[in-house]
Amino acid sequence: MSDSAFREHVSKLLAWGDAHADFDRAVRDLAPELRGRRPEGLPYSPWELLEHLRLAQHDILDFTVNPDYAELRWPEDYWPASPEPPSATAWDESVALVRADVAALQAIAADTRVDLLAKIPHGEGRTYLRELLLAADHNAYHIGQLVLVRRLLGAWE
Repeated sequence: MSDSAFREHVSKLLAWGDAHADFDRAVRDLAPELRGRRPEGLPYSPWELLEHLRLAQHDILDFTVNPDYAELRWPEDYWPASPEPPSATAWDESVALVRADVAALQAIAADTRVDLLAKIPHGEGRTYLRELLLAADHNAYHIGQLVLVRRLLGAWE
């Protein structure tokens, strides 16, 4: 496989929906009154999952590109304080930020100046590829949870 084909596969993986619902489908058309609701027996609302996905993905991106990266506190800095969005615009803002960070991660994957197998200089021995795959894996896991929560709320096709 050529380097460009490999990079294209990694880039697509970050937003892939071939084997499951993609991010856009998972967040599309969810009624505002359901965004902060936790289904019975589950500890997360759609908002909590969306925000966790955003916060964790941004942390992975920051770790990857920021030589002055500061480690976040687990779990406080990775989950929202409330099951409900804090404002009427928070859902759409979070969705837009997730998309922007996916695009930034895809840009890293596509950038031929970045040796994906190289260790990140400040990255504790981790490689660029590892961080991109971590983001894709983490996102797929929580997108699946978001779909499940929507099904239990009766808000899935």
